[in-house]
Amino acid sequence: MGASIAEGGFDDDEEFAEAHDINVTPFIDVMLVLLIIFMVAAPLSTVDIPINLPTSSATPQKKPDKPTYLSIKPDLTLALGEDTVRRADLIATLNGLPDMDRDHYLFIRADRAVPYGELMGVMELLRQGGFTKIKLVALEGVPGAAAPAQATEAAQP
Repeated sequence: MGASIAEGGFDDDEEFAEAHDINVTPFIDVMLVLLIIFMVAAPLSTVDIPINLPTSSATPQKKPDKPTYLSIKPDLTLALGEDTVRRADLIATLNGLPDMDRDHYLFIRADRAVPYGELMGVMELLRQGGFTKIKLVALEGVPGAAAPAQATEAAQP
């Protein structure tokens, strides 16, 4: 607690009066510790499976608090979150997740190298299992940047 000198002068009988100000040093210390915790924890909350996502010029949608990601890797293996899952066990694994139900959106991340037919096969498997609320994940792109790349691909024989 701080102290200040009384305004009446320096008499031997007067004592130092208490200062009624808030000491902000502990508050700043707590804020710095919380900042460090969030800086360390934020990268850990993302999916770390390396997928080369295609770009899209669509308007980004709001991301839910706890999204469930199904990743299709270039070697056509599936990963739910960061755990590899066999196609035969996909529906049973999704049913076993505590926060996943039929009304919860499932986000599919497919690598560029994944053929369209494989992506549709996984989506059909999900539909047969009753998971019809599916969203596809892509990188945010510049609206004008996707058109020239497609034009050069179309011009090649």
